[in-house]
Amino acid sequence: MKTKLWVGLIIALFVFYLVASFGSALRFITAEQPVARIIGAAALVLPALGVWILIREVLFGLRTERMAKTLEAEGLLPADDLPRMPSGRIVKEAADEAFVAYREEAEANPGSWRSLHRLALAYDAAGDRRNARTVMRTAVRLYLEDRG
Repeated sequence: MKTKLWVGLIIALFVFYLVASFGSALRFITAEQPVARIIGAAALVLPALGVWILIREVLFGLRTERMAKTLEAEGLLPADDLPRMPSGRIVKEAADEAFVAYREEAEANPGSWRSLHRLALAYDAAGDRRNARTVMRTAVRLYLEDRG
């Protein structure tokens, strides 16, 4: 719930930025000077790119959450039982040991979004966020294909 509040706050701040950016761009576009119009048109690119990134990331989060709920209902969501350091971080050696089983499962079932979702969680637990996101994006794509 705390994460959703932070996401909501970030989205609200981003919407404020978009409104301000759009307003500034419109003022430039409606100016009489050709250079100002070009600046205004260019100023619309950043908010448009930001909207695309925001939508993509929110959909990614919603889909991975839906996938996790499905795995939980099926009893296939990995338990969060790895040992942790006092800081709350997972002990890397334990995560690396657990990772092997999830990697082998994903290699045996490369077309299974369930296996890839669990592998992505194992990557994340092992501290490899980049590979976790890459694998999770593939899992999301397979999940969407599976749902038809």
